[in-house]
Amino acid sequence: MATAPLSLPRNDPREGGRWTFAQTLKNQGIYVAVQVALFLVAPFPARWLRALGRGLGVVVYALGAAPRRIARENLARVYPQKTAAERDVLARRVYQQLGTYLGAAVAQLASAGRFIPLPFEEGSRGVLEDAVHEGRGVLFASAHLGPWEQVAGSLVHHGFPLTTLARESYDPRFMRLYARLRGGVGVKAIYRGRPSSALRIVRTLRGGGLLGAPMDLRSRVASIEAPFLGEAASTPVGPARLALRTGAAVVVGTPVAGLSGSLAIRVTRIATHGLEPGSAGELALTTRLNDEISARIRAFPEGWVWMHPRWDRATA
Repeated sequence: MATAPLSLPRNDPREGGRWTFAQTLKNQGIYVAVQVALFLVAPFPARWLRALGRGLGVVVYALGAAPRRIARENLARVYPQKTAAERDVLARRVYQQLGTYLGAAVAQLASAGRFIPLPFEEGSRGVLEDAVHEGRGVLFASAHLGPWEQVAGSLVHHGFPLTTLARESYDPRFMRLYARLRGGVGVKAIYRGRPSSALRIVRTLRGGGLLGAPMDLRSRVASIEAPFLGEAASTPVGPARLALRTGAAVVVGTPVAGLSGSLAIRVTRIATHGLEPGSAGELALTTRLNDEISARIRAFPEGWVWMHPRWDRATA
């Protein structure tokens, strides 16, 4: 069943609106604070920045009542067998882990030379090479799991030029930071709100390229209801629609944690044989993608953004 995309506030610049005076003051303060913070911490060693990020995660968990409540609700939905205390421990670990990744991203912003690529899990490079060599383009479905920006840069480092789908920032000034973060390691981006985005997406796949498509979050794009982490959830249908219409190979790629805690990129091929363009095929492929992404999140729960409002709270 198709679902309506999330609506944007009328004054959102991404929809042609304008900030109110109060929003302008608030966003100016946020932008200045971020710039000052980046300037002050840029000289720090990367390990210090990761530690600072981890500490910031603890602070945000303690002070951010609304996102903390959403994280607890999501964890209760997915892990009803755990006690409330166990879920709270996991929620704190999530904030600390995501803070660590933020610190690593700041280090990369300060100097692209600090970028450390992730290795492929055994066998995954071959899976991706086979998909690329088919010459029909590759839909690289991904998730906001672990250091997802590091995954994109790692693919480029290993010889797989990636173009990723992305959403514009609510504040256009932050787009320069995104450009530095991704462009500094060779990752190209297609921003969905740009007039040329549809043409660039099709050209990327028709040219045999690798198109990254995060699809684990509830988003302001065309979506359908499909199982996600055990419950129906509004899921972007674009990746499945693109793959079936262009004949592109489909893979899921995310970080996975090894026994030692180190991360590697796992790439899994998703079968599309027998699926035809249209609503039935789109639902089937989206379900297969969600199933694989859900399994990755369950195996690495501290790396996912549980504070995201993934489900309609009215149905919680």
